[in-house]
Formats: sequence, structure tokens, C-alpha cells
Amino acid sequence: MNSRNRTTQPAKLPLCLAVAVMAALTIFTNEAKAQDIEDSLPQLSAVVEPLRPGVTEDQVFTELASHNQRRAAALRDYSALRTYQVIDLAGKVHAEEIGHMEYIAPDKKTFTITSEAGSGMVRRMALKPLINSEIEAATGKEHHDSTISAENYSLNLLGEQQVGPYRCFVAEALPKRKDKYLFEGKLWIDAADYSVVRIEGHPAKKLSFWIQRADFVRQYQKIEGFWLPQRDETLVQVKLYGKKVLTIEHGNYVVNGGINKEARTIVPVAELPAVARNN
Repeated sequence: MNSRNRTTQPAKLPLCLAVAVMAALTIFTNEAKAQDIEDSLPQLSAVVEPLRPGVTEDQVFTELASHNQRRAAALRDYSALRTYQVIDLAGKVHAEEIGHMEYIAPDKKTFTITSEAGSGMVRRMALKPLINSEIEAATGKEHHDSTISAENYSLNLLGEQQVGPYRCFVAEALPKRKDKYLFEGKLWIDAADYSVVRIEGHPAKKLSFWIQRADFVRQYQKIEGFWLPQRDETLVQVKLYGKKVLTIEHGNYVVNGGINKEARTIVPVAELPAVARNN
């Protein structure tokens, strides 16, 4: 498989987010209590500074594609601890799924559950389908052109901004068509590595009559030269039912560690030893 199609690239993010929002809809339309608490997704506080001379939209797209292709070709495998949670605006966790995600190039992902808590219905109807959708997307079974490229987006370069330790170009991303697998919002691209560091926005196309608003933030982290997800946070507002937040934490990465080619598939908690279930 060509490295540009590998789902480990940051450019594939919008597909995962669209799946997350649809999963969230399944959750939230089953919640009967509306929320009226003021809420917001995490924002950056650093000042946006003028763009350095010579940086153009075409250059950013070209460098982004080139750097992503090289990184994808070098990434043989990784494993990470994943924590999926559905949280209300008061901070109460309604459902949680914890496990290990393993990726083997070019197209294999597996997830092993180590702990579950909260609503069984939410886990069954939303979190597990979300995990399965990511695994199927890695195999190419679900193909959608969601890459951050000149074919799908126009970029309005706004300046430069510090995102934690990373100096980034910040740009407004404008989708070229109404598509639920694309997004409208902002991009932060590392000025040295030309990798996506942060994305925030909402789907380019309304996902459902019931969804009034769906906003997301994804943050990346640099590990051993590779840019991998650190945290996803999706806030969905559903007619009559209010707002909830779906979060995904990514941590404890091991990159190019030589994962066994016979990696496991999703293992239900009921089949795990008691010690593993209680971790």
C-alpha cells in the first residue's frame, strides 16, 4: 500500500472525527436531561504573530505532503494506551473504555480492552463502534478522501503561534466542498517539521437534523520523530438533549518496537483475566 494512504497520518484526522461525532450522536440522543452549563473546548492563549516572509499556501501543502509521506514510510509500528470517556459538563464520567491500540504498517490496527466502566449501553452503542471504525479505516474498508490537501482545502495563513513547545504556522482551513468527512476551522502546522500539531473546528456538512453543533479539538505530540495523537475532545450539542463531551487520551507510546505480526483483535472484558479487568 502506498504510504500516503496510511491512516496514521495526521491528514486522516477528519474521518476519525466524523466517526466520533456520529458515535456521540448515538449516545446523546439517549440522554434525557438537557444541560445549560456554560462550556468551551480548550483554547490557546499565545498571541498570533506575523508570518515570516516567503511562506505560501502552496508551499505549506507541498511540504506537508512530502514530510507526511516520509514519516509514514519510516513508521513500522506503534502501540499506545487509549482511554475513551463520555463526560457531561459537570465532569461526571458516563462511560469509559481503556485498552491498548497497536498499529502495524501498512494497514493493521488492533485494540485490546483492559478496563471498562460506566454505562454498558453507551460503550456498546458508541465507544466500541468508534474503535471498530478506526480499525476498519486502517484496512482501507472505509475509503473517504479526507486528507488535508490542496484538493480538499484552501488555507488562509493567519500568522505564527506557539503551541506548547512547538512553533507553528496557523491557518484557517476552508473545505472546498460540503462533506461530513471534511472540516472547517483552524490548523496549526509545525514550522520545522511540517506536521499537523493541532486542529480545531467542526464538520463541513451538518451531520444530522438532531445535531445543532459539533466542535472538536485534536492535539498531537512528537515522539521519536513521529507526530502522533495526544488528545481528542469533541463537544456535541443535540436538539432537546443538551451537550456532552467525548474525549480520547493517547499515551504510553512505544514506536517501532517490533510488535508481533499476529497482533490481537478486540478482546471483550468478559474474556480477560480478573487481574486485567481490575487494572
